[in-house]
Amino acid sequence: MIEKLTTFDPAEHLNSGQAIADFMAAAFDTQDPAYIVHALGVVARARGMTQVASQTGLSREQLYRSFSVDGNPTLRSTMAVMQALGITLAVKPLETAAS
Repeated sequence: MIEKLTTFDPAEHLNSGQAIADFMAAAFDTQDPAYIVHALGVVARARGMTQVASQTGLSREQLYRSFSVDGNPTLRSTMAVMQALGITLAVKPLETAAS
């Protein structure tokens, strides 16, 4: 029997503030800027790109382009999207062996 596989879309599972926070925390833990930007795009899709575009004043096309894997959004647009998504950055000192 042949099984049909579908592509996994994490946006379909980001249905609560806690799920979004956990997803973004994991993205930031990678310290990979491209992945973090892509993850923000996934969360924006989960919330509705039209709604995020309306809240930020950015076009849907600009959001899709900026927050794709190859995107390079400005800090201003990143902060606007994060605010629209109801998430924020928290700063803490790095834990090092010398601490």
